[in-house]
Amino acid sequence: MLISQIRNEDGSTTVAVRAPGEVARAVNGAASVYALAMDAANAGRSLKDTIEAKGLGAAVDLEKAYAEGRLLPPITHPDPAHLHLTGTGLTHLGSAATRDAMHKKTTEAAEETLTDSMKMFRMGLEGGKPQPGETGVQPEWFYKGNGTSAVAPGSALVSPAFAEDGGEEPEMAGIYVISDKGMPFRIGFAVANEFSDHKTERVNYLWLAHSKLRQASFGPEIRVGAAPDDIRGTSRILRSGKVLWEKPFLSGEANMSHSFANLEHHHFKYGLFRQPGDIHVHMFGTATLSFGDGIRTEEGDVFEIEAAEFGLPLRNPLAIAAAEPVAIHQL
Repeated sequence: MLISQIRNEDGSTTVAVRAPGEVARAVNGAASVYALAMDAANAGRSLKDTIEAKGLGAAVDLEKAYAEGRLLPPITHPDPAHLHLTGTGLTHLGSAATRDAMHKKTTEAAEETLTDSMKMFRMGLEGGKPQPGETGVQPEWFYKGNGTSAVAPGSALVSPAFAEDGGEEPEMAGIYVISDKGMPFRIGFAVANEFSDHKTERVNYLWLAHSKLRQASFGPEIRVGAAPDDIRGTSRILRSGKVLWEKPFLSGEANMSHSFANLEHHHFKYGLFRQPGDIHVHMFGTATLSFGDGIRTEEGDVFEIEAAEFGLPLRNPLAIAAAEPVAIHQL
């Protein structure tokens, strides 16, 4: 099941659900995806059962709403400060053709010659998929922002004036709510653009945190339930309506050095991330970047990320913010 949100002219929200390839229908009496998910989490029943209990109404034209700029992020919080955008890197093996070469390089090299990034990648290869009942190695982790940094599908991803670069990262994002009892519940997964400043990151890995404090977009739809083991999608950049760059990307546990369960554990082990009522959008990394192929994005470029099982493609144009002087005042 795919679930999404549409903004209506009167300011209300329509929650739409569909099976892949089928027409979407409105969920009767649903104020938002967040409200539905919290009802399900607190009642201890599935989201599917919660939706079936409400019933479905009129057909919804998602493509038309997308074209009109009325698609919302597929989950939003009434207070954006309680939606957290986070992520993890060095989690993907890369393409099947290079996987063995990567593994050989990292296991044969002397420990003292490895960069910190390669050391962490090797740790993931060796301990990122623990056996049931065991705890695996913790991954790299970063914070992107709260709900004020979540950009709707179709809206612009805005790069700060001080940024060196604004580039895409095609990823899978896990979508979670925290029940009133402080228990994390996964709604499902969505395609995401973990928008980052790769030039800044390349200068020094200690600037990774700076490079990640950027907007992000996810959706337009959430695929409810577990993710497929092997996810294959396409990431592209359009400039002046023409494809500038295009490349397939792989995700899912078959193409990762960590299991989703291990990455989830190391995020939600912190009590800070189990606060009742919060939403978490956690991005799981990628191995495909246009920046790595020498592409330098420009204002007006359009990022498009799609994976067949996850509904409509995610599209966002790139915008660059004007310089914004910041003055600190003494109270």
